[in-house]
Amino acid sequence: MLIGRPHLHFRTVGSTNTEARRLAESGAGSGTLVTCDEQTSGRGRQGRPWSSPVGGTLAYSVVLRRKIEMPGTLPLQVGVAVCEAVESLGVDRAMVKWPNDVWIEGRKCAGILVEARPQDGWAVIGIGLNITIADEDFPEEFRGRATSVGRGVTFVNAIQALNEALGRRLDLDGSDSLVELADRDALRGRRISWASGSGVADGIDGQGNLLVRLDGNSGQVAVLNAGEVHLDVAAD
Repeated sequence: MLIGRPHLHFRTVGSTNTEARRLAESGAGSGTLVTCDEQTSGRGRQGRPWSSPVGGTLAYSVVLRRKIEMPGTLPLQVGVAVCEAVESLGVDRAMVKWPNDVWIEGRKCAGILVEARPQDGWAVIGIGLNITIADEDFPEEFRGRATSVGRGVTFVNAIQALNEALGRRLDLDGSDSLVELADRDALRGRRISWASGSGVADGIDGQGNLLVRLDGNSGQVAVLNAGEVHLDVAAD
């Protein structure tokens, strides 16, 4: 899949995902890309704000036209593509933290937000990638938990790497990405908790659900298809 033709770049915008959604509703073709220098009202999953300081973070949103299933494997396909992109920029190894984060050495470098309108056959893939933010420049609540690609990577380098990796991944069947994901699963074998339970992460199934061996129930497995999970750091 060819990504970046057309490519709309804004000096300042509220949200690249909002602009991409507007374009999709107006009939923009698959691969239409929206980026910006500064994003003032960016958002992540569950409506959380996503800060995009000038030059330090890439806000990147792509229109995708195809049959869309939500929830599904698309966010995980994107996660694998982001891993491949940052590795092409010099990172040794990147991992996916289900369902929508990419980690470098245990710290978040990217977040993914897929917003879809399945009935109309389109989705917007949003990626927020930290490029050059120094550890000490992250907000205090994120220090030690967030990181950047670094390594002298430029804004243009990052866009090119994402265009190539994401375009390649979207041309493959979702099952191919799930096979690759098995080696990039940052949670597998680790203790986690969520709103209604806790246990040990046991991989991701063919529909993109997280499998968890539950505490206190020998052999019982929970299947999570959405939501947020937290690592039990003390257990690690």
